[in-house]
Amino acid sequence: MIIIMLGAQGTGKGTVAGIVSKETGLPQVSTGDIFRKNISEKTELGIAADKYISSGNLVPDEITVPMVKDRLTWEDAKNGVILDGFPRTIEQAEKLDKMLEEMGQKVDLVVNLVTPREEIIDRMLTRRVCTNQDCKTTYNIKLSPPKVEGICDKCGSQLKQREDDSDPEAINRRLEIYEEKTSPLVEYYDKKGVLSTEKVSVSINRMGIDVANDLIEKLR
Repeated sequence: MIIIMLGAQGTGKGTVAGIVSKETGLPQVSTGDIFRKNISEKTELGIAADKYISSGNLVPDEITVPMVKDRLTWEDAKNGVILDGFPRTIEQAEKLDKMLEEMGQKVDLVVNLVTPREEIIDRMLTRRVCTNQDCKTTYNIKLSPPKVEGICDKCGSQLKQREDDSDPEAINRRLEIYEEKTSPLVEYYDKKGVLSTEKVSVSINRMGIDVANDLIEKLR
């Protein structure tokens, strides 16, 4: 099964994908995680990707698409994957469709998470991430803080604020890019009949974990 997570940054895509991955065994394939790993290791890909990410722009297809294509051939992906952060544009979606067709697969479900913009900005400004690349647990110092300030509950490593989460102007820029480039995917997948839109907001007391649990029930 191929599942795609859509939604602006800060809507909880990673949270939902992580929970569903754990319960279903489908690997969570996050382009963001791969980029961050390469950036921290200063690989050629990481250096190239960082130039775009640090300025609030999308990483171009010539870097992203081959990486995703390779990841889909891994042994753990033989029964499907949960794509978190890809595709981001109609062009990428079309390339993904072609890739999957060549592999005898197709997109089965697209989960679209929506959250009010002001809430997204607040979440990102208060988001903290474990510095241990094998853990990468995410916290929110308001909504889901660690037991000990600045320390990961799971592995004891230091938490940090991502550089691109510290500037409200940069966050707004990323949201504008999402609206311009990525939101058209909602219509693209709606026409294919595979879209499920879910609102995630404290205003309705519905968070990522609630969406994930509902999704797991549907998949059983």
